[in-house]
Amino acid sequence: MTELLRRVDRAAGGLAVDLGLYVVAAVFAGITAVTSTLLPHRAWGAVAAWGYAAAALAVLVLWLLRRRDPGTSARSLIAWITWAAVAGLPLIIQAVQRASGRTDRAQEEVVVVEHMGESLLHTGTPYLSRSEIAAIPLDERLLGYRPYQPGMSIFGLPRAIAGDHWWTDARIWFAITTVLALAAAVTLLRPSASRVRAIQAATVLPVTALTLATGGDDIPVLALCLLALALAATGRYGWSGAAVGAAAACKLFALPVVAVLAVLAIRNGRWRRFLPPAIGLPLIALLPPLLVNPDALIENVLRFPLGHGLVTSPAQSPFPGYLISQSLPGGRLVAAGLLVAAAAMIGLLLLRRSPRTAGTAALFCGWGLLAAILLMPTTRFGYLLYPAALLLWAPALRKDTATTAPRNDTALYRQ
Repeated sequence: MTELLRRVDRAAGGLAVDLGLYVVAAVFAGITAVTSTLLPHRAWGAVAAWGYAAAALAVLVLWLLRRRDPGTSARSLIAWITWAAVAGLPLIIQAVQRASGRTDRAQEEVVVVEHMGESLLHTGTPYLSRSEIAAIPLDERLLGYRPYQPGMSIFGLPRAIAGDHWWTDARIWFAITTVLALAAAVTLLRPSASRVRAIQAATVLPVTALTLATGGDDIPVLALCLLALALAATGRYGWSGAAVGAAAACKLFALPVVAVLAVLAIRNGRWRRFLPPAIGLPLIALLPPLLVNPDALIENVLRFPLGHGLVTSPAQSPFPGYLISQSLPGGRLVAAGLLVAAAAMIGLLLLRRSPRTAGTAALFCGWGLLAAILLMPTTRFGYLLYPAALLLWAPALRKDTATTAPRNDTALYRQ
């Protein structure tokens, strides 16, 4: 099966899969533009469908002009340009329309992050207390919750400081961070077919492009995690810890990546460089809200995601964990038990067969997050972008793909 997938991936020098990806994505975007019940998604689809269609046409022309291996540079260029067309352009259009008064051009998480920045600027903590949330009208109470780590509030500061402009939209700053992190990560990897797939996974997959254009808070977190893996692959464990620590300071989804990379760093004897920034940055981010109002932090980051808030989380995609929690007696406890069991199994495997390379670490992260997303009682379909990108990033992180790895670091080349 592995050999078959490899042969399919390499068909026509990779162009066959590229063409299929862009055609399917164009169809998905077109359907989204017509049928989605979320207006930001419809607006994304109306623009992105043309971008994906243009990418498919470009791949087809490249295929016809270059019957042999087209090389990776042209395919990578198409991917980057497509990302600008299907994520960057819709994002800017929606940000401009929103600044002009359209209230249906951003998902709720964008508003929440901007409120976090405003609260941080004026009160010293990005969170509202339970009593403050209770004072909000019932139909607006959900927006009172900020279920992210304190670092996420940084993306809301531009709007809090400069006011309502298209360039202060939190998504613009999500995108800037993502571009910088991915560009840095890609430069650490040798040009290869695997690198093209890695770029596509992090940029042009519909679940990724749609998320950046309409909500966006997960994308910089993912990009920082991918950068951390690329830095680890080239032996830069101090910077790797800083990248994944910054991600964990923004969202809890990065913590499994911190754990896996910590095991990798310990195995390779580099933990003294990795652990201080990887653990220190999330802890430093927690200090202001802990000093100002620790109960507000617990209410937003723990009670609300666990289902003990004043309102119910809208993250209710029909994955096994959610279905079990809703359909079985004591289902939430059953789902939680399955999640803990899966985490224990992965943790045991991580300790007994700890990763020796960043590529193996990415596989641990991808499969582990996939299991968690499927078993969590409250989750979103969009969270699948994490395992999708991590699993497709893994082949590009193999030890023979790092261009700038220090050749005197024998830990990078152990079998």
